[in-house]
Amino acid sequence: MPNSIGHRMPQQIPIVDYLVLSEPPHLEAHACTGCDALYFDRRNACAHCGGTEFTRKPLSNEGRVRAYTIVHRAAPSVPAPYTSVVVDLDDGGVVKANLLDVTGPEHIEPGMPVRLGTYVAGVDDDGVEAVAFGYRRQEDAA
Repeated sequence: MPNSIGHRMPQQIPIVDYLVLSEPPHLEAHACTGCDALYFDRRNACAHCGGTEFTRKPLSNEGRVRAYTIVHRAAPSVPAPYTSVVVDLDDGGVVKANLLDVTGPEHIEPGMPVRLGTYVAGVDDDGVEAVAFGYRRQEDAA
C-alpha cells in the first residue's frame, strides 16, 4: 500500500499472535468470562476457575517493572547484553519481555514505569517485516 508520497509501505506481521499492530500497537490476552483471568496462549479451560469461555481483552501499554535480570550470554545471533523484565501492566496482566535500549543496572529499578514499544526483528525474502515488542522506560518512550 503506498503512503502519502507514493512509496510502498512494507508489510508487517507480529512475531507473536497477541501483539496487535494497530495504531497504537498493543497486546491482547484471552480473558476468562468467568473470573477474568488473563492468558496469552489459547486455552481450552481456565486454570483458575475451570471456565471454558474466553474473550479477547486489550491490555494497557503502560506498566511497572516487577523484576529484571541482565543477560550477558545468548545464542550467537542474539546481541548481548540485554535486559529481561517482568512487567505488571496498569490495567491488569503480567508480561515478560525485554527492556529496550537499556543494559546498565544504574538505569533500572523495580517499580520503574515502562511503556510498550515495537521494533522490526527481521525481514524475510519477500520483504515482510516481523515485528516484536518490548518495553522502554517511560521517560525514553515519550
